[in-house]
Amino acid sequence: MDSGPAIFTGTVFALFGGALLAWTGTRLRRREPVALGVNHIASAALASVAGAGALALGVYCLTRL
Repeated sequence: MDSGPAIFTGTVFALFGGALLAWTGTRLRRREPVALGVNHIASAALASVAGAGALALGVYCLTRL
C-alpha cells in the first residue's frame, strides 16, 4: 500500500532531474545562457547540482520499495 506514493515520488524526481540535466547540457552545448542575467558558470553549476540531486533523490526513492 505504501509503495504507490514512493513510486510516484521517485518517478517525478527522476524525470525532473533527468530533464533538468538534459536541458542544461543542451543550453551549454549551444553556448546559450542557462539563466538570463546570471553568471554562466554559476547558473550552469547550480542547475547541474539541482538536477543531479533530484535524480539521486528519485533513485533513492525507487530503491526503497
